[in-house]
Parts: sequence; C-alpha cells; structure tokens
Amino acid sequence: MARWSPIERTLRAQYGSLLVGVDEVGRGPLAGPVVACAIVMPADRRAIAGVDDSKRLDHRTRVTLAARIRDHALALSLGAASAREVDRLNIYHATVLAMQRALARIPQRLGAEPHHVVVDGKPLRTLGVVHTAVVKGDAKCYGIACASIVAKVTRDRLMTALAQRHGHYAWERNAGYGTTQHRDGISQHGLTAHHRRSFCLNVQTSLALDPVAPHGDELLLLPELSDD
Repeated sequence: MARWSPIERTLRAQYGSLLVGVDEVGRGPLAGPVVACAIVMPADRRAIAGVDDSKRLDHRTRVTLAARIRDHALALSLGAASAREVDRLNIYHATVLAMQRALARIPQRLGAEPHHVVVDGKPLRTLGVVHTAVVKGDAKCYGIACASIVAKVTRDRLMTALAQRHGHYAWERNAGYGTTQHRDGISQHGLTAHHRRSFCLNVQTSLALDPVAPHGDELLLLPELSDD
C-alpha cells in the first residue's frame, strides 16, 4: 500500500483530517484475547511503504512496520477482550468491546476529539460511535492496515508470553489457533484459564480447568491493554 486510499481521502474531505482506523485480530483462535487497535495517522505525511493487510506480511516485516507505525502515529490505543469475555458475550460482542476500549483512549492521547472512525468489516450497530465500515478494509485503507499490523504484533507477543507459562500448546507458534499441536495439548493437558471454552467444545478435555482470573490475566501481560 503506497498511498492513502480514495476512501480515506473522501472521508477526510467530508469529516476532517483526524481519521481513526480500527481493526482487530484474534477472532478465530481457541485461546487468548481478541485485540483491537485504534490509530490516527498524520494526514499530511506519506503512507509508510510496505504497510498492508497484516495477513499478507511475514512476522519480521510486521514487527518492523509496527515500530515505524508507532513512531509516526498521532495517537494509538489498544483494547482487548479476554477469553472469559469471549465466552460470556460471544465473539462478535467481545470484538466490539475490544474496539470500544481502544477507541475510548484516543481523545486523551490525541488531545482532541477525532473527526471520524473507519473500521474493517461490516457496520457495527453496537459500537456506539458514528463510523464508516469497509469490507476488507485492512487491504484497502492505510489507517486500518496500520491498526491491523499493530494489533497482530501485539497479540502475537502476548501469546508468546503466555506460552512461557503454558508450554504444552505451542502458542508461540500458533498464537492460540487450533493447530494439531494445540489440539493435542488440550487433549493431553486440558484447558487453561486462557482458553475459550465455547471454542473448544469439540476438543477432548479430561483435566480440570485452571482457575479463571476475574478479568483474564492475559490482559495484564501488556500495560497498554490494562490501563483503563
């Protein structure tokens, strides 16, 4: 992605230059939180070369770009919903909650109210803010792509940290997704507090669950996910 998209240029002309891009990662895994990023990139600066849908980038490129994005951003905020919240609310509402938590911090970090919000996917009737939804927005909109990269790198680091505490599931390699090694780990060692029980119904579990932290202690591993 070499430039700001026509969608974003149109939205800036209509609403103003402070456009918040929002995206999330982690809807599909068996374990870990869903993580959202909200970001305001400067409209008067060229797009960072190489920024694209995070799924199209390799790990090393994502990490490099995430650092550059953080350096360039006018405001950046992360939000998350824990595995327990995914089970309690369902993944749709947990995703919206993670986005709301990320968006709530933007005015303070920006020092002003943003002019408009653009999100990846379809309109979210419960988001609580006026927004423009763009299907496959992480491949079409620069701001959403930036949010996608930062959210992905953040969640991958979190799952790698959790893997140090729970070594049977290879989270450092699968980020909580249902790979064969992860499913084998569940079958042999049971579920942890970080597993989404509603996502694991088809996986054999013979051991008792670990105690579940009241707010999902995976959120405490990264300060930017637990400062609200």
